[in-house]
Amino acid sequence: MENFTLEIKPKSKLFDLNLKEAWRYRDLLFLFVRRDFVSIYKQTVLGPLWFFIQPILTTLMQMFIFNNIANIPSDGLPPMVFLLSGNVMWQYFSSCLNLTSNTFRGNAGIFGKVYFPRVITPLSMVISQLLKFGVQLGLFLIIWSGYMLLGGDTINMQPTWHIALLPVLILIMAGLGLGAGMLISALTTKYRDFTFLLTFAVQLMMYATPIIYPLSFVPNIYKKYILLNPMTGIIETFRYSFTGAGSFSWELLGYSFGFMSVLMFLGTIVFNRVEKTFMDTV
Repeated sequence: MENFTLEIKPKSKLFDLNLKEAWRYRDLLFLFVRRDFVSIYKQTVLGPLWFFIQPILTTLMQMFIFNNIANIPSDGLPPMVFLLSGNVMWQYFSSCLNLTSNTFRGNAGIFGKVYFPRVITPLSMVISQLLKFGVQLGLFLIIWSGYMLLGGDTINMQPTWHIALLPVLILIMAGLGLGAGMLISALTTKYRDFTFLLTFAVQLMMYATPIIYPLSFVPNIYKKYILLNPMTGIIETFRYSFTGAGSFSWELLGYSFGFMSVLMFLGTIVFNRVEKTFMDTV
């Protein structure tokens, strides 16, 4: 009697990321992570230096436009620290969202040739972007430490114990990017309009997030709309943790976590449903 070590069967549950099977393919996952990480700056002169150049140039441009020209305050913080704290967090979320939203269309050639758990592809993108986030977080910590050590009494920054919540913030951001990315990736297999819509949505969402302005600067009539943005609680918590400026609210952070959970639920259901037939429509 033959003993089979691999059994291929149809997936019956819609809400199932099948992480157990993905773990069996962890070598492929790590290979995809390496591919995603290396391919970003392949054949570039500066290579990984762009990890540092991109947030620095973005922050300097924002300082010139929003702080010097528009006179938008920075909550009593050095503008460089204020803006960079928001940019580092936003870049990780937006990168995860943009990359995972192209899962089916960007990997149709691989999906049509060999079987492996499809969720490995968006997971690899989230993990590879985590490496980039770690580098940029290190850049923020260097600049933040420099102001703390050399600023003297002129720098009013007081770190709080909420720094311990950083892993939770990263988890929520990864979940938001992964859930929304899987949902949009599934929708774009039939409706390519979502590809163009996503570009504008990410840009508009950035301005609806307290990155270039403090939450205290927003008029009360509009503040309730800013608070509906799940990224608001994440960035406010991160900024408050390292500087003591801004605000922290368990309710706001809990809302971000709840929003992420719902998005992951919907994204997983739609992703699992579409992966069975997407080759007929891509």
